[in-house]
Amino acid sequence: MSRRGIFISFEGVDGCGKSTQIKELRRRLRRLGDRLVLTREPGGTVLGEDVRRILQQADDRREITDKAELLLFAASRTELVSEVISPAIASGKIVIADRFLDSTTIYQGVARGLPTEMVETINGIAVGDCLPDITFLMDIDPSDSRRRMTTRGNADLDRIEKMPEAFFHQVRQGYLDLAKKEPNRFVIIDAMEKVSTIAERIWATLTERYDGLLD
Repeated sequence: MSRRGIFISFEGVDGCGKSTQIKELRRRLRRLGDRLVLTREPGGTVLGEDVRRILQQADDRREITDKAELLLFAASRTELVSEVISPAIASGKIVIADRFLDSTTIYQGVARGLPTEMVETINGIAVGDCLPDITFLMDIDPSDSRRRMTTRGNADLDRIEKMPEAFFHQVRQGYLDLAKKEPNRFVIIDAMEKVSTIAERIWATLTERYDGLLD
């Protein structure tokens, strides 16, 4: 019987550097080969990629209500958990997720103002008991993350990234409050540190907690 795998997620406001650190971690774990599984949200399945296009590319002519946005993310996540994440963990693989249910808790719950009970119920339906073992929260002031994003040019910003800065201040605070509630799962990272410094801290945390399971 294979040992259970590890589920690692990365969270934070847009422009916090999640993708860069996931690439760094992937490089360190490349020896695992097909035992390493990377996911992103929304996406990762046929349905998920369709949902991603809808959510990211919708414009003013095709408005998406907050509740519809919540349900679209949940639909994508349900498929991702069922088709990819749960089977991978059960077979002993290491899953690295670029966002998971915490993004919905914060973006659609806290920042969009949807009722907490509603968001928690839908999250529960989508993921069941499939929760990250450890979540790295890339913490950054939204003014700094916005500067990072604008260097890419407005043409590259999706509909959520184009939200006003005040929206992302709500997102950041929501994440910090959530991390305080779940200190055993969350590890808060100063996203303004050097890329190499952050990568070393993430690696040190993982090897300390999961010694022998990353081989």
